[in-house]
This record gives sequence, C-alpha cells and structure tokens, in this order.
Amino acid sequence: MQFHLNGFRPGNPEIAPAIGAPVDQNAPPAEVDVLIVGCGPAGLTLAAQLSAFPDIRTMIIERKDGPLTHGQADGIACRTMEMFEAFGFAHEIKREGYGVNEVTFWKPGPQGGIVRSGRVPDVEEGLSEMPHIILNQARIHDRFLAVMQNSSHRMTPYYNREIVDLQRGDESDDYPVTVTMKRLDADHAGKTETVRARYVVGCDGARSAVRTLIGRSLHGDSANHAWGVMDVLAVTDFPDVRHKAAIQSAEEGSVLIIPREGGYLTRFYVELDQLNENQRINEKNITVEQLIAAAQRILAPYTLDVKDVVWWSCYQIGQRLCDKFDDVAGDAPEGTLPRIFIAGDACHTHSPKAGQGMNVSMQDTFNLGWKLAAVLTGQARPSLLETYSAERQTIAQELIDFDREWAAMFSERPKGADDADGEGIDPEEFRRYFIRQGRFTAGTATRYQPSTICGDGATQALAVGFVVGMRFHSAPVERLSDALPLHLGHEVKADGRWRLFLFAGADDDGTGASRVARLCRYLAEDAASPLRRYTRPGHDIDSFLDVRGIFQQRRDALAIEAMPMLLRPPKGRYGLYDYEKVFCAAPNPQEDIFAMRGIDRAQGAMVLVRPDQYVAQVLPLDATAALARFFDGFMTEPGAT
Repeated sequence: MQFHLNGFRPGNPEIAPAIGAPVDQNAPPAEVDVLIVGCGPAGLTLAAQLSAFPDIRTMIIERKDGPLTHGQADGIACRTMEMFEAFGFAHEIKREGYGVNEVTFWKPGPQGGIVRSGRVPDVEEGLSEMPHIILNQARIHDRFLAVMQNSSHRMTPYYNREIVDLQRGDESDDYPVTVTMKRLDADHAGKTETVRARYVVGCDGARSAVRTLIGRSLHGDSANHAWGVMDVLAVTDFPDVRHKAAIQSAEEGSVLIIPREGGYLTRFYVELDQLNENQRINEKNITVEQLIAAAQRILAPYTLDVKDVVWWSCYQIGQRLCDKFDDVAGDAPEGTLPRIFIAGDACHTHSPKAGQGMNVSMQDTFNLGWKLAAVLTGQARPSLLETYSAERQTIAQELIDFDREWAAMFSERPKGADDADGEGIDPEEFRRYFIRQGRFTAGTATRYQPSTICGDGATQALAVGFVVGMRFHSAPVERLSDALPLHLGHEVKADGRWRLFLFAGADDDGTGASRVARLCRYLAEDAASPLRRYTRPGHDIDSFLDVRGIFQQRRDALAIEAMPMLLRPPKGRYGLYDYEKVFCAAPNPQEDIFAMRGIDRAQGAMVLVRPDQYVAQVLPLDATAALARFFDGFMTEPGAT
C-alpha cells in the first residue's frame, strides 16, 4: 500500500480525506452519476469500486432498514478472494473465515447407513494463491461498507427505500434517467423521493424491480426439487462435520455439509421431498423441525443433536436467466447505448450447490464498475458499456448450464452395488464430476471472448500461462528496490487503472537499447503512445496505464537507478520517485514466474491486464503499434468531444 505521496498525513491511511457534505439520510441528492439499487454483494461491490473515484457521485439504496446481519450465501471462491485483494481486505476474510482444504464423499453402505467413499482436495494445486473460504455473507458486506465509508465520499447506503418507477428520458439531458423511490421507514412511510441519474444499476435480487421496469424477465425452469438450508450449533458423532462433505443416502436423500467460521457453526443443505408439478416451496409449509429430522435420517447411523438454529430457509432449485443485462431493446435505433443495467440475481438465478451465486454476482459488477468509471471520467467512449452485457451474459449462461447438471447429480439417487445397470448415479461418477469442474467452482474458468477490450491471443505463445480473456494468474516475485517477496497479481488494485506488465527477455536488464528500455521510451515519449495520448493533463504518468517491469536476473545483477524513468517515475506534487514498479523472478526455481506462467525466456512479452484483473492481450515487447491500436478502439483523448 502506497501513501504520503502528496505530503505526510497522520492516522489510518485507508481513510481518505473527506470531500463534500456528510450523507443526510433524509435529503438524498437530486442528481447523481450512478444510482445503485440494492445492497447485496453485487451492489456493494459496485459501490465500493465507484467510491474510489472522487469525481463520481454514487448513491446506493436498499429497501431493508439496515445492513445484513447473518444467513444467506457463505462460500467465497478463490477467484473472489483474488478480487478482495484488489479491494484490500482479502487478509481479513482469510483470517476470520473457514478455509476449505478437502472434500469428502459419502455413499450408502453395504449394510445400510452411509460410508465414506473418497476424499479430494477442494482446490487443485497451483490454481490460485488464494484459498476457498467460508464466511457469513454479512461479514463480506461489512468489508465493502467499510471501503465505502473510508472513501473520500464517506459513502453510506440510503436504507428503507424502494424503487417504484424508472424512466429513461432524452439523451440530450445530462441526467436522462429519473428514479422515483418510496420511503419504507415508519417516520416517512409512503413519502416519495426523486433522483435523476446518468446511469442506474439494478442489484435488487431475483424479484428485481429494476428488471421489471425495463421490461426484462428471467427465463428458465424451477425444478421440482425442494431443499432446506440451516446454520446450526450441534453435537454430532459424524466424523467429517469439519469437512466440506457431500452425503448421498440410499433412500432419505442427500446432504451437503459446509463447516462455518469460528470452529463450531455448521451449515447443512438438506434435500427434502420432491414437489409436485407446478407446486411452490411455500405450499409445503416446511418447518425447521422437519429440516432437522431430514438431516438426522440422512446421516444415520450417526447422530445429530441440534442445540441452536442460527438461520434457516427453504428454496426450490431453479435456473433462470435474462437474455440481456441492460435496457437496450432489440428493436432500439442503431447507436442506442445502455443507461440502465441489471446484475447478480436480478439477471441470473440458480441453486446454491456450486457456491457460485454470490461470487458470480460480485464479478458482474466488478466487470461493470471500471467501465462506468472510465466513461464517466471521460477516458473511454460510452460504447464501452455495451461490453458488460455481452461478456457477463455469456458467463451466466455457462453457470446456468453447469448448475443444472450439478444440482441434478446431487439430487439423483445413488446406485448400489447390486443395481449397477439401473437408474441413479454412480457415487464415483459424482466424485469425478466434482474434480473435473473444480476450476469452474473456484471461479477461475471464466474466459472472455475477443472484443474491443479483449485481444485475439494471436501471440499467446509468448506467455501461455497468462491466457487472453482469463484472469491474471498471479505468481511470486521479488521487488528490486527493497527485496520484498510478494505476489505480482496483488499489484492490480480496484482503482480503475490498466496494468502493462513487461516481462523482459533473458539478456534484458532494462538499460541502453534493450527491448524493455526501448518500449519504455516509446511509451513515455512517442506522440502515438497510448500513455501520451490518454493520460489526462496534470495527472500522474501511471494514472491511466500502470507499467511494471519483471526481469529474469537476480536482484544483485540489476540496478534500480539504471532502470528507465517510466519504471521509477516521479509523481505527486513533490515529484517523489515510485520505487515499486520493478521486480525480479523469485530466487526459488520452483517459484520462477517465467517458468510458472510459460513466458518465452528469449523474447519476453507484454501482458496487458484490465482493471478487473483479466488479461486483455499478450504482445511482443516491440509490438508498439498493436498496443496503440488496442487502446484506440475504445479510449477517448483528453478534451475530445
């Protein structure tokens, strides 16, 4: 973390100097740049990201009367932990949460009851430096709320507000979207408020009012499988209660056990009776006592004595999806650009078995947030916003397809030894499927297709481990200036900046006529350079494109003072040098980033990374024209109209 650039400031460096008046819950602003509807994971991710921009006015509303306290989603995928590192609180989540290391599988025993049938690692070796964590969703909300509150805006949600109308007006208006809200708190019940916005994002759940008001709907089916979920404090002799455990009984259904944070709390997903055609879960009038009894039958002969139920609910498995995640209709005039977006459960719903709902929802708005910021600050053309629905709807469809198959397998009756040719699923096949889909459940399988912000990967061979369209897979490095070992991916923060990593060839030390030195001179001095064209006047040289150098030599073979000035640039009002942009491969051969990520040692490579941590392009170190063309496709020069 870097601070004190523009002068020493005592106190917590994570708390930015405040700007503007404090939030007045009874006097919402008349006009905002972005209005977010809903304080779930998607809405808070977006609000936290936009709070980093002092020039962007963001408002977030929520119909509940305060923050979430417990229950709901709890699984945090490895990819999401990588995102949390960008926001600066991954270490807090890791310290407090339960780290999933191993999954056990249980099947019907030959003499009745259940027996353990296998163990597998929860995440394959080397998939991510981050673990799979289990933590109450409310505690994740708390971290995002803290990021918002610590921002210069001191952003706080406006609670007790329900959206009742949404109108998109003339594009000549600076604030073309008008939102009408109704107050829900007792002192102001029924009172309406109006806010005008440049953009609106509906993160208001499966019953989204925003989705309805823009004329979109979820399409798909609700299966006839009913499940219950409960967080409990219980006494049990089941040996794997502190493992993630998938249990299939012969006749009583299935249970998924998820250990929770703190060492004592446990979550049970419990299969219940099948529903009749067109029957809804609320028609069953299921009680928590029925849920406990079902879990006890499935676990038999092991016992389960529930002492306290912290939270419980019932749900129906279903997979539904919107065909588009913005308000531009299929018959809209050519050139119509989106103003209203939906994210998370507002545009895709699925079962919680794969633990992807909350994770994918947050990735939706992490994708959208930097794009909104780039457009609102004038860095990028508004057409950039069209890529949000195009990219995320495809990913949601992949999730729906996976979830449908996974949920069906989980609910299928397991085959016994004497009915191998009959109906049901082989428990071993179930286990193998879990292993095969591990990258998907870890959140690392997402791959964006070629577009204006995602290259074609024509020179992918230069860095085969940094796959174009996939997340930047971090690896260890050492910082040249102070010998600090760290993870390179952790340099990509949620601040809206692009990153350009320059991986030097074998003999390149960054000096003289080396490829890295020539590229740095081009970026800093050539009028055609994207750094020169798109960095706003008066801003630091890395405010749009943050360039970092990574060398193969050991630290003692390189000199920080000999590096190009672009890799140790003067910044801020005092012109202080930034010494944190040059790295060496880790001395341990097992952690050599060039070997781990398949980087061409002779030629090196440029790896361009988007603000949401996804690889946008891999290029040769001398491909300056290709780099310029990439940014020319969507960026706006300062002062251009």
